[in-house]
Parts: sequence; C-alpha cells; structure tokens
Amino acid sequence: MNPMTAFSPKLVSFYDSSALSLDLSGGKGANLAKLAQAGFPVPQGMILTTPAYLEFVLHNQLEDFIRSTIASLSNPTLEELEKASEAIRAQFRRGQFPDHLKQELLSAYQRMGMPPVAVRSSATTEDLPDLSFAGQQDTFLIVRGETSLLKATIKCWSSLWTARAIGYRLRNQLPQENLALAVIVQSMVESEVSGVMFTANPLTGLRREVVINAILGLGEALVSGRSEPDEYLVQVSPARIISKRLGAKALSLKSESEGGLQEDISDRSSLPALSDTQILALAEMGKQIERLYAFPQDIEWAIQKEQIYILQSRPITSLYPLPENLPEEPLHVFFSVGAVQGMLDPITPLGRDTFAMLFAAGAGLFGYRFTHKTQRALFSAGERLWANITPILRTTFGRKAACGALGWVEPSTRNLLEVLLREPGLQSPHPIVRPITRLRLARFLIPVGFNALLNVIAPHPRRRQLVSRTEALLQQLDTQFQSLEDLPPAQALEHALTIASGYVKKNLPHVFVRLVSIVATGVASLNLIRILCKHVPEGAEGLSREQWTDLPLELTRGLPYNPTTEMDLQLWKIASRAKEDPLSNQMLEQMTATDLAQAYLQHGLPEELQQSISQFLQRYGRRGLAEIDLGRERWKEDPTHIFEVLKSFQKINAQDLTPEQVFTGGEEKVRNALNLILRGVRHTRMGFFKAHIIQFLASRLRALMGMREYPKFFAVRLMGAIRDTLLHIGEQFVQQGFLRSADDVFYLTYDELAEFSQHPEDSQWREIITQRRHTFEREKRRRQIPRLLLSDGRVFYDGIANAETTHARIPGNPVSPGVVEGKVRIVLNPKEANLQPGEILVCPGTDPSWTPLFLSAAGLVMEVGGMMTHGAVVAREYGIPAVVGVARATQRLKTGQRIRVNGSTGWIDLLEEEP
Repeated sequence: MNPMTAFSPKLVSFYDSSALSLDLSGGKGANLAKLAQAGFPVPQGMILTTPAYLEFVLHNQLEDFIRSTIASLSNPTLEELEKASEAIRAQFRRGQFPDHLKQELLSAYQRMGMPPVAVRSSATTEDLPDLSFAGQQDTFLIVRGETSLLKATIKCWSSLWTARAIGYRLRNQLPQENLALAVIVQSMVESEVSGVMFTANPLTGLRREVVINAILGLGEALVSGRSEPDEYLVQVSPARIISKRLGAKALSLKSESEGGLQEDISDRSSLPALSDTQILALAEMGKQIERLYAFPQDIEWAIQKEQIYILQSRPITSLYPLPENLPEEPLHVFFSVGAVQGMLDPITPLGRDTFAMLFAAGAGLFGYRFTHKTQRALFSAGERLWANITPILRTTFGRKAACGALGWVEPSTRNLLEVLLREPGLQSPHPIVRPITRLRLARFLIPVGFNALLNVIAPHPRRRQLVSRTEALLQQLDTQFQSLEDLPPAQALEHALTIASGYVKKNLPHVFVRLVSIVATGVASLNLIRILCKHVPEGAEGLSREQWTDLPLELTRGLPYNPTTEMDLQLWKIASRAKEDPLSNQMLEQMTATDLAQAYLQHGLPEELQQSISQFLQRYGRRGLAEIDLGRERWKEDPTHIFEVLKSFQKINAQDLTPEQVFTGGEEKVRNALNLILRGVRHTRMGFFKAHIIQFLASRLRALMGMREYPKFFAVRLMGAIRDTLLHIGEQFVQQGFLRSADDVFYLTYDELAEFSQHPEDSQWREIITQRRHTFEREKRRRQIPRLLLSDGRVFYDGIANAETTHARIPGNPVSPGVVEGKVRIVLNPKEANLQPGEILVCPGTDPSWTPLFLSAAGLVMEVGGMMTHGAVVAREYGIPAVVGVARATQRLKTGQRIRVNGSTGWIDLLEEEP
C-alpha cells in the first residue's frame, strides 16, 4: 500500500496549497484548485484526496481482490470486462467508510451548509494533455444529505474500475496497480445557462478564435446529447462575435428538490441562450484561463443569476502544440524537419539542441553570428523540430526557391504552400531580395560553386579527399573525448560540452561547403540530363513521353560510394556467410532477434559471426533507428534491428532478389539506359553535341551522386561520438546517485547540462527529466504529424486533394519508376517489421536504418517525402517502384491487402478491399 496514506491530508479545500498536487487531488481536482487559487469563479468545494481512497481500499481489504481480478484478464471481450468491473464495484458497495474519515467528510459538509452538491471523480490520469480519460469515471449531480453523499463517494471510488476504464488502460498498456482516485464535493450551481467553451477553434486550430456551446439549464443535457446547443464563434482580438448558430435547445434539465433531474421543455429555444455581453465575457475569461495553463483549454461553465462559474478546465488534446513565445502576428509558417528526414518521431531535448547548434554553425557561412539559443530558424513544437520558412516566403525569389526545393523533397507540401502563399499575412511590401541578403547568399554560393567546379573537373580525387578529411576529423573528436575518461564526471561533463561546441563551430562550416558542393554536383548532373531528355520527341526509340521522363532516373540505380548501400551489402555478405555455417544458420533461423542481440553482447555467437558483426558495428555501430536524434539508442548499444535484418535476408532464396544481383543487374540497366538516352538525344537538334554532354554528366553523376548519403553518415557519427561520451559520464552520475539512468542526460539541454555539472545534487533535475520523459513518451504515441504548421494554430496534415481519387485508387508522388503488384506490409517500427520477400513496404517515412528492408521489399509506399528524400533515392538505387507523400497510407492500407504501385504515375490501386 502507498505509504503516503499515513501522513497525507485526506480532505483539502480548493485553496489549500496541497490541493494543487496531481497525486493527491487527481487531474480534475488539481485543475479546480489551480483555477480557484488564481481567482477564477469556481463553486465552493473540497477534495477527498487519493490517500482517502487508498485508506478505504485498505480498510475493506480490497487490494488483493482487485489485483487477482485484473490479472485474470487477457485480451478480454467487452462481456469479460463488464463482468470483472461489476465484481470489483460490488466489493466497493459492500465496503464501509473508516469512522474517522466518515466523520471528517461529514463535518466538512456541514460547514459548507449541507447544500446540494455535485460529487465528481478525479483520477490522477484525468484532464492531462497526453491521454483522454474524460468520462471514464462517474459524476453524481444534486446529491442531498449525508447518506447520499457517502454512497455517491463510494460509487465514485469504484468507478476507477468501470469496464471502460479497465479496457482503456489495457489497450494503452497503462498500469492497473497502485491506482487511486480523488473525489470532488462541490456546491451545485443551479444554472440558467451552461455549456462548454474551447479557447481555440478545435476544427481549424486557430488560436485567435473561441468556440462556445450553450444550452438552457444544467450542462448534463449537452454532455448526454439530449439538447442541441447554440454555437458562438468569437474572435479574440479585437473582440467580436463572428457568427451565431442557434440550436433547438428545446429540452433543458433542472434539479428536483428531492434530488435528481427534471426535464423541462423550454419556450426560449428560438432565442439565443447568451447575450452578446455574456458571450464576450465568457470568451475573455476563457483566454485568461488559457494563459494560466499556457495551452488552449476545453472549459465547462455555468451561469447562475448573471454570475459565470467555471466547473472544469482541461487541455484540448486534439490540437497540435505551437512553438513557445511566438506571437500570432505576423503570420509564421513552419515546415516539418522530420518530413524531410523521414523520421516523424519526437526528438529528445538534447537532440533538438544539437540540431540548433549544427544549424547555428552552418549559418556562419552566410555571415550570421548565431548560437543554438539565438538562432530563429529551428523551433520546437510537439517535441519535434520545425523550420521557420517565413522569411524566405516574403520575397518573390524566396517563394520560387522554396516551392522548387519542396517539389523535390515534399511535393504535397509544395502544393499546400502554393495555396497558402495567397494569404494576406504572407504578403510583403518589399518582395525584392534585399542587398544584404544577396551578399549573404553570395558569401555561401561562391565557395559552393567554386568547389562544385573542382568536383566536375576531378570528381574521384575530390571525393576521396572529402572522405579522408571527414574521417580524420571524426578520429580527432574521438581522441579529444578519450582524454576525459579519467576525470571526475562533473569535470568531464563540463569539458565534453566545451569540446563538442568548439568542434562543431570550428570544423563544421568548412566541411559543410565541401559536402554540399559534392552532393549538388551529382544532383545537378541528373537534373541537366533530365532537361536534355525533355527535348527527345515522343516515340523516339519506341518510348512514350512518360518513359523518357523516367529514363534518366535509371542512371541512379546501384550508385557506388553510397555508405548506406555499402552498409546493406556488408550485412548481406554476413547473412550469406552465416548460411554456409550450420550453427550460425540454425541460430538465425530459430532464435529471436532480441535473443541473438543478447548473445552477441555476451560474446555468445559462433566465432565468425561474432567477428563479422563486430567489424560491421565498428563502421556502422553509431547508426540506429531515428539516428538524427542524439538521444536515441544506437546499434552498438542494442543490435536487435541488425539481427532482424539478417533473419529477413535468410528468407531470400530467389537469386534475382539477392542484393548482389540487384546491384549487378542495376549496373547493366544503367548501361542500357545510358545507351538509349544517347540514341534518343541524337534525334534532337545538335544531338551529337548533347550526347557528349550527357556522357560527361553521367560520369559525374555516377562518381558523386552516391555521396548524397555521406553528409548524414558524417553527422550521425559525429552525434554518436558525443552520445558515447555523455552516456559514459551519465553512468558515473548514476553510480553517484544523481541520475536514475545514464541516458537521462539527453533530456536536458546543453545549458542545463552545464548547470547540472556544477550542481548535480539539486533535486530539480530528476523532476525535470521525469516530466520530459513523460512528454516524450506521450508524443511518441502521436500518429499524425502536420506537414505545415502556422503560428495562428492552423495545421495541415494532407496535401491538396486529387479530383481523381476514389475508394479504390489513392494518389501519391512517383519517385522510383516501375509497376509492381503485391501484398501490403504496414511497418511502423523496422525492429518489428516481419517483412517477407516480395511484399510492398508501407510506412510513415524512412531513414538509413530502414534501408536493409528495401532489399526484401517489392515496392515502397511512404506517407512523407519527395524525389530527393532518403527513401526515394534508395528505392531508385535498388530499382523498386516507389510512391511517396501518400497521406495516412499506414491507416488507409492494411497488411495483407493486395495493391498495385505505379512508381511512374504515382497511383496506388487497391486490388482487394480487405486482406
């Protein structure tokens, strides 16, 4: 039993400081206490705290019965849930109030004057921004008299175990033990008008609008759906009523003198329930409450004798959060960084801070002097990173550049943006690029252009120089960090932060220019070839216009010097050698990936397999799922995903599906495509000259475009070096008792870590880390992430609807040509892929840790991305048809369903409605 039952207050008023504790008062109770203490008109009341519930359970010896009843449930049916719920609640009904607790409650009730009261449940997991528990526990209105109060309290306590509440916790994998419930006892408001208010528009997200629903009488008629409310839409600043929609409001509920509710047929149903003055007063109070919580609120209110009362306030959980401390005006537009990276998961605080530090260093190339704190291009919202593209959109050149770039990386977002650019808030009186901005662009583009010219002249030496330089820089960073190993943890942490920031500031800008220029040279070569192919007449060499458009993409198959595909081939070689060793083959076939990973970490694999994995991880061990986040686990720490891939490779038996054959066949298809292109362009004006240009460009493309993945490979290993060092230091702090887990360090920012190194004993750090872990886990459950986010609260999840879309045909963006039919495999986590050879991989997005799966997949469908995002590039290299930017693909398609993916047109045809 929870030890706080021995000393925590059992009964507190809303104005008691301890009432603000979520653990004592539950979500609803703590919120009411916060509102009351902030001066808002909350009806008088008190809270029977969670220790009171625990004492009742202990007094009546219910704990073992509850535990055994819940333990008996395994994937229960609704009938089984209801049976378990009734058994537990029956035990509560038979229970007796502890005498002293009963006396304390009744004495407080008498001091209130024994008015009719509402008795309301308040769970510790209710009214929180992460999970919606609303309505899972009971509320009793118009409770009169001491006996009724005691019965209603016990009913509230037992409602912690309704079938709905038990089932919800089971579905969301929430604990069923050590739960407790507070009970609110509050004077009833005999409301003439009541309703709910949303301090932001829940449909559009607009923060400057308030939506008010109002009915006559008590609010229960609205909650139960028995009365159609008025709806008022209010603009906040300047305050004005935008619209009114009158509901029928024919039925209203009033309290009876003996308790219970009385239905009343209203004769005011054709009139507004609220006056204009009341509407505006409610909206203003709602915004005041929103400022108190720093998040839009869903508020229950009532009016009695012209007095507004606030009955409840909780966050609007459906709204996507906005960046903090950002004014609504002027309008700002934010683009999801995760959509480009193919990683829609939240990012840890230190991971986001690292991104800001990398960006600030890169901004120095344009002449800006930013730090990770002062930069204004990257913002956090919903624990994810968002790029503020507003300044770019305020010039004509910037708009064209933004739409052009998004056309390559996120075409669906580009279509949205083209519509948004008509917004008055995005118009600029000075659409011309300012001279200072031109100078900043020149400062960056001139060195990039010069390096690109050198790349064109000598592609292979330049590539080798870049790889050699970056590898030496990474070794230098490792050496610097190794010098900290013998220092005390506080001193080591302080030095590690200095080394990391200094290294990035000194080395990254110069390396960035070289990396950008070498990738740009490869991409530009492809684009120029595509432009030249547009001049080839329809029907030349027997190809249609669509085929001539796709043909240059064939030149990107099996690109050499790509660290991601080199990684995949090395894994395939490991799998191939393991097949030849009976013991290794048996282990891969019979053991789970988790068990294989544990065996590897304990040096329990056959010697050759153990050494092969070790060599692989020496090169690629700092990669991992969601690897752009410094705070996420790497393969060297947990190689489970590597063994999932090896097990998947073991299932590939067809010779034409092996990675080696894919790459060998790819090289042959490149030669055939190039020959076809050369013959085709000779049909055009100056065709002989164009053919020579294309041959030259194709050689540069093949030499350099595989390096597209190298900048990320470099950045991930840089982050991995920082992570290794901080983890080692974190383990020492765990041993000293200052942290619970070594990876707690990733839930603090760089500045906070610097402060932590000086005062690790401060208890605030544990509280901060616990809260941030909670927030991170909450955001991991969010399935839909907007593509664009506006500072006024509007969010855009999908692209512009295609008029040809039907229930059997879904549009997307074609990025890798070809047509394939197969069964869908929905994959949200590559660790749990279970992808079978020949299936079509459908996922939210991909980063390099997903690419080994491509070797088993027959096709690819992604919710985000464009021509140059990671998944698209690798799909073309592997020669599998791919369609990206398919809104809600993981929800609209089902595992086992047969579909046709056309990577040339972007259409996905459903060949079966159901799997």
